[in-house]
Amino acid sequence: MIFSSKAATQRPALANARKARRWAALALAAALGLSACGGGTTQYDPFIPGRLLVFGDDYSALTANGRNYSVNGVTTDGNIDCTSSPIWVQSLARIYGFTFAECNTTSEPVPKARMLAFAGAKVADVTAQVEAQVAAGGFRDKDLATVLAGANDILELYGQYPSLAEATLIAEAQARGRVLARVVNRLVGLGVKVVVSDLPDLGLTPFALSERALGGSFDRAALLSRLTSAFNEQLGVSVVLDGRFVGLMQAQLRFQALARFPPSFGLSNITTAVCTVPLPNCTTATLLPEAQAAAYLWADETRLATGGQAQLASLAIDRAQRNPF
Repeated sequence: MIFSSKAATQRPALANARKARRWAALALAAALGLSACGGGTTQYDPFIPGRLLVFGDDYSALTANGRNYSVNGVTTDGNIDCTSSPIWVQSLARIYGFTFAECNTTSEPVPKARMLAFAGAKVADVTAQVEAQVAAGGFRDKDLATVLAGANDILELYGQYPSLAEATLIAEAQARGRVLARVVNRLVGLGVKVVVSDLPDLGLTPFALSERALGGSFDRAALLSRLTSAFNEQLGVSVVLDGRFVGLMQAQLRFQALARFPPSFGLSNITTAVCTVPLPNCTTATLLPEAQAAAYLWADETRLATGGQAQLASLAIDRAQRNPF
C-alpha cells in the first residue's frame, strides 16, 4: 500500500500522541490507586482546615460590626450587608463553609473563622497578634492561617523620605520583611498551615500617583515600588520554603500584571479611588457616580476596592487548594 508523504509524516506524531495519552492514563490510575490505599498525594487528598485564623492589617480586617476596609455592601433598606462584598479572607473562609463572628449572619454558635487582623497594624503588631492567640488557647491540628501585612510599614518608611536616605529606608523595609517571615515560621513551628501574601505594589496606588505628580524629577511612586520590592524579597526568601506548610501568594506580580492590561482581570479603573467617604464607612451607596466597586482596584488612596480584594481572593484560594498541605 502506498501512503502519501503527508500521511506518512502524521503517523509517528499520532502514535506519539496515543503513547502520551496512555502514559498519562497509567499515571493517573497509579495515583488514584495510591490514594485509595492511603498513600495518595495531596492532589487527591486535599487539606481541609478545621479553622481559619486571620492575621494582618486593613486588607484583611473586619470591624466588630462586620464592616470592612474596602467597599461594604448594603441591603435594600440601606443597612450594611457584610456578606455581599466580601474581602479576600471572607471569600477564602466561604469555600470551607466558615463564618466570622463579626459577620455571623447564620448565627453559627462557634464560628470557625477567627479575625485577629486590625486596621493600622504593622508587622510588629502581627507578631503580637500571633502571640495573643497563643496566650488565648493556641492552635490546633488542621488550623489554617492567613498573613498579610507590611503596607502600613512601607507607608511609614516612605513618610521619612528625604529626611532619611533611600538606602536606609530600603534596609529597614528588608528588615521588616524578615520579621514578618519569622512570624510565618513561628506559625509553622506551632503546627499551622499558612497562606501568606506578599504586598501589592504600593507604587501603583492612587497615593503613589499623586506623590509622583508632586515629586518633580524624582519619581516618588517608583520609590514606593522599590520599598515594596525590598520588603517582599526578604519575606519571600526568609519564610520556610516548603509547600507542605506555607503557600505564598505573589500579590506584587499579580498587581503588576493587571496594571499592564486591566481588562484581562475584569477591571476598568486601576488609578482612581472609588469611595467618596472614609473607610470603613464606604458602601456601594457612597461611590463615585456610575462606578461599580468590582471594576475598581482601589477603594481609597492605599486600600483595595472590591475588584482588588477579588484578586487577592483568587490567589488565596488557589494557594489553599493547590498547595500540598
